[in-house]
Amino acid sequence: MANTSRPVSLLRSTAVIGSMTMLSRILGFVRDMLLARVFGASPATDAFFVVFKIPNFLRRLFAEGAFQQAFVPVLSEYREKNTAEELKDFIDHMFGSLAAVLILVVGLGIAGAPLVILVFAPGFTGDPVQHDLAVHMLWITFPYLFFISLTAFAASTLNAFGRFSMPALAPIWLNIAMIAATVLAAPYFAEPVMALAWGVLAAGVLQFGFLLPFLARLGLLPRPRFGHHAGVRKTIRLMIPAIFGASVTQVNLLVDTILASLLMAGSVSWLYYSDRLVELPLGVFGVAISTVILPKLSRAFSRTDHGDFNGTLNWAIKFTVLLGLPICAGLVVLAQPMLSSLFQYGSFNAFDTHMVALAMSAYALGLPAFLLIKIFAPGFYAQQDTKTPVKIGMVAVGANLGFKAIIVLPWIFLLGGYAAHVGLALTTALAAWVNFGLLAFTLRRRGSWRPDPALWLFLRQVLAATLVMSAVLLWVLPQAASWGHWPAWQRFGVLVMLITGGALVFALTGWLGGLHPRRLLQHLRSTQDAAPRDLKAVDEAHEARHGGPGQ
Repeated sequence: MANTSRPVSLLRSTAVIGSMTMLSRILGFVRDMLLARVFGASPATDAFFVVFKIPNFLRRLFAEGAFQQAFVPVLSEYREKNTAEELKDFIDHMFGSLAAVLILVVGLGIAGAPLVILVFAPGFTGDPVQHDLAVHMLWITFPYLFFISLTAFAASTLNAFGRFSMPALAPIWLNIAMIAATVLAAPYFAEPVMALAWGVLAAGVLQFGFLLPFLARLGLLPRPRFGHHAGVRKTIRLMIPAIFGASVTQVNLLVDTILASLLMAGSVSWLYYSDRLVELPLGVFGVAISTVILPKLSRAFSRTDHGDFNGTLNWAIKFTVLLGLPICAGLVVLAQPMLSSLFQYGSFNAFDTHMVALAMSAYALGLPAFLLIKIFAPGFYAQQDTKTPVKIGMVAVGANLGFKAIIVLPWIFLLGGYAAHVGLALTTALAAWVNFGLLAFTLRRRGSWRPDPALWLFLRQVLAATLVMSAVLLWVLPQAASWGHWPAWQRFGVLVMLITGGALVFALTGWLGGLHPRRLLQHLRSTQDAAPRDLKAVDEAHEARHGGPGQ
């Protein structure tokens, strides 16, 4: 019997997702450069970024967060143990249930828009014009949640069947739509920022429509079905606690936005731009690795293959550390040059650059923890344990609030709130380390993860190379004040040379310290087990296990 399954390299799958995501993120920075030049950092942009964050917060919390973490393990179980017809029936019922819930949530969000703005940005109540603008934009952007959540459903289904590239490319439509709205539509609005709200809604429709043909090609195009279904009930049962676990990072960032709305004008925008740069490696590498390992960990758990489960986690840790530590250092050391090159044009001035650089450096200190959370949390979700991350998440949220009380409140009282948004970013980074530490400790204590014997040496080698790279960059870095006076081509030219030089120093130092390329590839190359890649392959695998169709 021909096997339509084929082995897929974990490294290759991660590279595919990472490269597609990088393409989207590069276009995203073009978008943000355009927004900074056209709109700057003003009360109107603060209103838009809050409104844009609300459906994205709910998307990350429910669709890409709790739903994905509950849905993928159950879908993997159906694919391993059931027929193609049973699998398709589960997908159809799951799609119908999700769509029904989303319609209800979107309707409530639109009806209660003023209350939602009061919760997410209480500081806007002091400016009626800004508050009304935010409410009107939220009426337009909230339906984005419906389409982008269905996009996450489609992407999760494709990922479970080993199709990673197109789901990773789908977000490019958000950037295209927002760029088009800024360039083509904004001049025709009395309040130009309103054009961005319509661009966001259009992007949701485009992203969902983009993935439908790829589902159809695999025979997985969902037809909404309603009613009771065991797989849907199991997904919901796993999803309820997963909502709290998935909310930790998003709640911490949301708290930053809420508190920033109470600070000096521009604080919300400064946090947005700093978060965008830190989100680049998190989205390109963290999400890519997490997306690849969750289906593999789920299959390993279904087969009780403890060696494969542990080996996958250790591979992901090494890959994350190798990329995360030098990128973290680069974001801290090169914050001012990066931001000056990307954003300091038009309405975005040197003061804005300085404020964003301070916040970005603070957020970046938590980047390794943010990345490692993306590795360790799937270790629980793959075992269909969504409760433990919830308990750990509650501790992390409490730690975040405690850090803010200790650091941010004295900052406000002693410095009058000047640059207090930096304290918000710093405490969020500290809370991420608490979250990661507890996840790793718990997974190791229960025996699900055993550190590779060579892991600690690997960590020391990467850390040493990172420190040397940072020292060299600090030594050759030009004065920050000079960047704003250079033309754009000179800024980007020097920035590229600094990044390239830093990467070469890291590579050379790592090689001298024992991080040899051939050994690294041996660590990073890991072959996935052959998994069914479409509905026909699901039935073939079922026949092989049970001796005939339908048995």
